[in-house]
Amino acid sequence: MDIVIGVDIGGTKTKIGLVDQNGECLEQTFFRTQDFPNLTNYLDQIKITSDELIQKLGKEVNILGCGIGAPNASSKNGTIENASNLVWKESVPIIEKLKERMPMPMRIMNDASAAALGEMLFGGAKNMTDFIVITLGTGFGAGIVANGKLIDGYDGFAGELGHVDMTLGDGRLTGLGVRGGLEAYVSATGLKRTIMYMLSKYMVESRFRDVAYNDLHGEDITKAAEEGDEIALKAFDYTARVMGLALANFTAFTQPEAFILMGGLTNSGKWIMEPLERYFNANLLEVYKGKVKLMYSKMEGKTAAICGAAALIWEIQDKPS
Repeated sequence: MDIVIGVDIGGTKTKIGLVDQNGECLEQTFFRTQDFPNLTNYLDQIKITSDELIQKLGKEVNILGCGIGAPNASSKNGTIENASNLVWKESVPIIEKLKERMPMPMRIMNDASAAALGEMLFGGAKNMTDFIVITLGTGFGAGIVANGKLIDGYDGFAGELGHVDMTLGDGRLTGLGVRGGLEAYVSATGLKRTIMYMLSKYMVESRFRDVAYNDLHGEDITKAAEEGDEIALKAFDYTARVMGLALANFTAFTQPEAFILMGGLTNSGKWIMEPLERYFNANLLEVYKGKVKLMYSKMEGKTAAICGAAALIWEIQDKPS
């Protein structure tokens, strides 16, 4: 039985799973990334955890390789470069070091780009040649596919759309220090910051008047919107307005058939999607109107990131060597 090891490296958790050719995650687990600030110990833990999963699967398997999704990953260099949410700074030669422990074909890519490959192989973009995956978590990530090929870039860092300067008045900083950058407005973190902004701008009653920033959670904001809380509704509308303008601008780059949305912010459902569709269509150039879909990922859930990482290896299996 052929399988691929998929590794999703996040600032909080590292998720590892065994993925078959249909995109099914047969076994999965995670450990806390922050428990291993020493890179050597961290890489050892990936090896240990992978071996444990294979043993747990209890079948004879042929491991085709290991795919890794990570923030600020260079697919060309096999490195992670100065990721803002990881403890290892500067350039981390993760492929070189992990291959010493796990000698097998191995690829690494920005996590949003890996998600785009996963969506193309296993998800809702199987029959698409032009689409953009948008990941809406702590930050804003993008994986861009055009003419059936992932846009990887000269050095493997294409798709950092979350750090495009939106030149908005208050000039919030992104995780990479871009003032006015998109992810500072359109992300789970951005939504929380917008709640605080709306509380200072409007004097209407709101359940969030007595809630500290660190106690704000996305599900609470969604529930407040359902109950008609004006601050929550204004925050979603503002977030959608910024995002709608951004996606309309991005459409001009590659004219995607669809933007496929995934990540925690999408759990807000109609409260984000309905105003997003309105602002998106209002900002589109006339030639694009009615041609670009906004849709949810078909890979949403606990295994999406793992399967996206595994797709890095499955994607090359049918290619000539």
